[in-house]
Amino acid sequence: MYAIVEIAGHQFKVEKDQKVFVNRLSTEEGKKVSFDNVLLIGDGDNITLGAPAIDGAQVSAKVLKHLKGDKVIVFKKKRRKGYRVKNGHRQSLTEIVIEGIATSGAKKSAPKKEAKATAPKAEKAAPKKAAAKKATGKADDLKKIEGAGPKAAEALVNAGYETFAKVAKAKPEALSKVLSEASSRLAHIVTDTWPKQAQLAADGKWDELKDLQDRLEGGIEK
Repeated sequence: MYAIVEIAGHQFKVEKDQKVFVNRLSTEEGKKVSFDNVLLIGDGDNITLGAPAIDGAQVSAKVLKHLKGDKVIVFKKKRRKGYRVKNGHRQSLTEIVIEGIATSGAKKSAPKKEAKATAPKAEKAAPKKAAAKKATGKADDLKKIEGAGPKAAEALVNAGYETFAKVAKAKPEALSKVLSEASSRLAHIVTDTWPKQAQLAADGKWDELKDLQDRLEGGIEK
């Protein structure tokens, strides 16, 4: 049996006992993790396709270790401008081993059915959305944090981290959890330096923030 599953923003074809290198996960080494965005499952001649994901299916795995990939040289040049910049980058990776592929029984399917069947829960969801919109109006430009794109910034605002000051007080583990719960595509983002960057931004120390961001490699300070 094999499956095609989305892990940290990338799709992989996996089988049981297979080792896979994925973008850095927030899960600690030695702990188990599951992925429920399963797009396809093949078992002999039987193939099950999702629309886009298979409801109830999941892939379970164990985190073996965190590491960095091979160094890649990034060279930028502007002709006739005298501009040349050479940087190195090593992608932060996580090695996992696939422990099982389940065609049904994933936890994510249950909450969806309850939300549709129960009217009061749908009513409670409305004020939360309204609150998120109000927070967005007062939010700082969190995209100025290295590694925080529009989707990541939106996830932080929706979780109540709408200002640099609030992000500065948060722990990197808490920020990683917010991103992972918002979307599996954000789970690979490294947030180790986000509180430090946010504190500099909150204090208006933009030059120091730029110096810090220039020292970052794969989201980690050199």
